[in-house]
Amino acid sequence: MSHPDPNRPYWRTEIDREFAKVKSKMHQEATNRGGGRAIFQDSYTGKVLFGGDPYDYEHIRSSEEIFMKYRDRLTNDQIAKVVNCPENVGVTLRSINISKGKKRMEDWIRQPSVVSDYGIDLELVKKVLEKADRGMERVMGKGF
Repeated sequence: MSHPDPNRPYWRTEIDREFAKVKSKMHQEATNRGGGRAIFQDSYTGKVLFGGDPYDYEHIRSSEEIFMKYRDRLTNDQIAKVVNCPENVGVTLRSINISKGKKRMEDWIRQPSVVSDYGIDLELVKKVLEKADRGMERVMGKGF
């Protein structure tokens, strides 16, 4: 196998294809859990979210951050598997997702009033980030 181009630009095609599969599986599990109505726990607030609420599926560690970190050694398909490991995909209110955008969670929650404005549970966020990092390490450890 040839080495990936370490200077290639951020590319989401493979990431989005894998993301769609993960979201579909998560939605099915949430619907089963809710007895026909999707039920989730917000990854950053801990609040219960139901199908119909304004929520988004979210990469805990942004896909762009992970792509840029691994583009020198992984293909786009491999990066897509790392980014979309189940531990790195969560659900949060759309307003939180929009506010966070591509920022690292650690940087976003340091902004004045973010925690209070959005009801962020800092202990939960810490656990979610650790879980995402472990999940991506697990995928990387499997090799490709």
